[in-house]
Amino acid sequence: MFLAGTVQALVLMAFWSLEVGARYAGLWPAVPWPLLDRVPSPALHALLVSCGVFPFFMFGFIFTAGPRWQGAGELSPKQYLPAFLLLASGWILVWLSLLASPVFPVGLALVLAGWIAVALVLTMLARHRATEREHIALVAAAGWLGAAGVAAHLTFAAGGDFVWTKLGTVLSVWGFLLPVFLVVTHRMLPFFTSSAVRGYAPYRPAWALRLLVGASLVHGALGFLELTAWSWIADVPAMLAAGRLTWRWRSAAAMRNRMLAVLHIAFAWLTAAFALSAAQSLLQGSMPGFLGQAPLHAMTLGYFASMLLGMAARVTLGHSGQAVVADDAMWRAFWLMQAAAVLRVGGDVSGPAAGHFMIWLSSALWLAAFGLWAWRYAPAFWRQRSDGRPG
Repeated sequence: MFLAGTVQALVLMAFWSLEVGARYAGLWPAVPWPLLDRVPSPALHALLVSCGVFPFFMFGFIFTAGPRWQGAGELSPKQYLPAFLLLASGWILVWLSLLASPVFPVGLALVLAGWIAVALVLTMLARHRATEREHIALVAAAGWLGAAGVAAHLTFAAGGDFVWTKLGTVLSVWGFLLPVFLVVTHRMLPFFTSSAVRGYAPYRPAWALRLLVGASLVHGALGFLELTAWSWIADVPAMLAAGRLTWRWRSAAAMRNRMLAVLHIAFAWLTAAFALSAAQSLLQGSMPGFLGQAPLHAMTLGYFASMLLGMAARVTLGHSGQAVVADDAMWRAFWLMQAAAVLRVGGDVSGPAAGHFMIWLSSALWLAAFGLWAWRYAPAFWRQRSDGRPG
């Protein structure tokens, strides 16, 4: 799953950097992909990022950690291989559909089948007897919302109205991605910090997780219904809850540990994203179009992508028998991603000429950051553990 996510991320961002450089920044002629006659490039970008990159890493992590959370045995290959093969085959067909657009719905149908297979396993894990089931139950519920998002995209690909792809994006981002990132951060960030910082007391209030997940769902629903002038109702409480967690989870000792610093800085972006979204909502009447997509990209690049670098690196090191330490490659990749996030957010508040170039530069930095990360960590996905243990 991690290897497939890595390949997907590199291919996607190379494609998107090429598209942004041509269609927005005007740096070179655009490639006339046949699929883009049917699917607008921003809609395809949203689909590929929200359903095609992050989920591979999420599923790989949850399929490993979820059984441990529940005190269950490890999953057998028959529980994860069919899902992986369907997902990987589906996304290969989606990429081929750039040249042969009739293949597009076939690829998404395979992705949906694989996603449903994942959601069934997550539901099975959520039903396992355990002392604490809220985290895995939320992940399972989000998994089904993500499947509904893929189904909505498939409906559009099969000839449905554009509103279906809008629904698919809302379900994928606000129903699946953000809730799962919140669950994993809420459960793992205090744990990782306490395991590395002596005397650190984990703070993991259930109310904060419930509020943030609820705010994500409300924000997504209001956005789909085009009631964004009211999204501050969800954004302000979410901003305050995320800010409180950022403050309570902080630790001077943790910030001296590069691996932990990556996770804590990434989470701080969530407060900024909800603050930008709340400001955009409150000022919509007097300043229409204020901030553009800046709040969304503060979340997707600042929080999602940055957290992914840290979490996936830590999991990869731990499960390949290496010391869990962020080396110079990891540290540089992280700060390149921070620059990409700042530029992408800034691109939405700048003028069109400067903004389009900043957005392209952001995509190039994203590719550089993830390319450096992949160069450092991807070999662990096909090598034996360095400590000689099975795996």
